[in-house]
Amino acid sequence: MTEVDRVIDARLSTGVPLVSQVSRYIIAAGGKRLRPVLLLLMSRALGYEGTQHFNLAAVVEFIHTATLLHDDVVDESTLRRGRPTANESFGNAASVLVGDFLYSRAFQMMLDAQDMRVMDVLAEATNVIAEGEVLQLMNMGDASLDEQAYLQVIRSKTAKLFEASTRLAAILSGAPRDLEEACATYGQALGTAFQVVDDVLDYAGDAAETGKNVGDDLREGKATLPLILAMKHGNAAQAAVVRTALETGDVSQLPQVVQIVRETGALEATRAAAAREAERAISALDALPANTYSKGMLQLAAQLLERRT
Repeated sequence: MTEVDRVIDARLSTGVPLVSQVSRYIIAAGGKRLRPVLLLLMSRALGYEGTQHFNLAAVVEFIHTATLLHDDVVDESTLRRGRPTANESFGNAASVLVGDFLYSRAFQMMLDAQDMRVMDVLAEATNVIAEGEVLQLMNMGDASLDEQAYLQVIRSKTAKLFEASTRLAAILSGAPRDLEEACATYGQALGTAFQVVDDVLDYAGDAAETGKNVGDDLREGKATLPLILAMKHGNAAQAAVVRTALETGDVSQLPQVVQIVRETGALEATRAAAAREAERAISALDALPANTYSKGMLQLAAQLLERRT
């Protein structure tokens, strides 16, 4: 990761000061860097001994950072990772345009791999992520959204870049297609579990720990799994309260909604859904060689369910 950070720092170099300032602001905010970590781990698990995985790990981090910049503008978010969002600090225009810069720089960097399949995977992933963002926008305030539609959004919006990261590692390593698919399955399942747990934390977490405001999803009209299951398992009165709050984005009812989410067992049911995805990720690792790196990925999947931030 030290080498990935070196690549990131070098490729953020630009003659336009505001681009560097905004890019470094959001990247320096930290985060788990899970996508580049997965690419590095999977590459080594498959025996890759080159250096191109450092470059591609930086590419996926740039793509992820670009989506964050655009997301926060669309969602009108003010807090991320415990500090003001880039759009809050620099304005919407700067955030959108710097996000565009990071996308274009990522596409410049992926050419270094000189592999059409690498470019194909990243181009498709970027397109699917954008589709997921639009799909989520279309679903805002829609209380009729079901679990299947919810999963479609997060597998496009969040899990796709996880999947691309682990698939790229397999391509770099020259893995056969069946092993590549197992790697991609691990990434997709882990990414799905990650987002499902994140949605739990919106109602069970603490802003000081999670780095975002509790209830942001409700405020933005996002029908996440805790709300979907609360409406499904609650009585008519409880479902009506959640439905109205979701459709109007009325956060004045947030304490009542949180209570309903807890009383109906929606949080436990959502965590169980995340656990199923984590188990799917762990099962996919059976196809990989047993070594320190594959063991690390197994531990990641197991510990994901315990995350509080």
